[in-house]
Amino acid sequence: MQHPDPAIPETAIPKAQDPLFQHLLDTYVSESNKVVSTWRAFTDADLDFRPHPHSSTVREILKHQLLSERRFFGQFLEVPEPPADQVLPATLDLPQAQSRFIELVQNRLNFFAVQTSVWWLEVVPFFEVRRERIWIFWRRVLHTAHHRTQLTVYLRLLNKPVPTTYGPTADVTWESADPTHSVEAAGRG
Repeated sequence: MQHPDPAIPETAIPKAQDPLFQHLLDTYVSESNKVVSTWRAFTDADLDFRPHPHSSTVREILKHQLLSERRFFGQFLEVPEPPADQVLPATLDLPQAQSRFIELVQNRLNFFAVQTSVWWLEVVPFFEVRRERIWIFWRRVLHTAHHRTQLTVYLRLLNKPVPTTYGPTADVTWESADPTHSVEAAGRG
């Protein structure tokens, strides 16, 4: 499925210097577009919603997303990032958060595109352990998916439509959507 209004179109994805790593750029953009489509489903009136006193608010998750990506990419992958005190928009509303998120993603793409296999496979510090940069990159993508999932649960609790991420949802489907909800469907192919 092609998202009807991607934040970052496929045409904006640079070509990786090493074609083996093109999937990193493509997936990072795809996952980032899913983040933005989820954020777009909220309104500014929802920013202080939290489903439980121990849960983060929508606003806190947006803030964490922006700051933690900056930390992962800047500290662990040594990507040129803005200083931490310049990451958040002056006003953390949805349009500003989305715009800043997209801007930061786009800035990282060109850096990632020129990296070689030696760079991606180099073992570097990651918190108290050491990991290959490619491992840290994928760990960040998974961390982002976790927070996007949190927000899709919030949307459901707010009785708002949940956008598609990896396939149809109860709210978004299309003719060729083929969810696997049965043993028969799982046995195809």
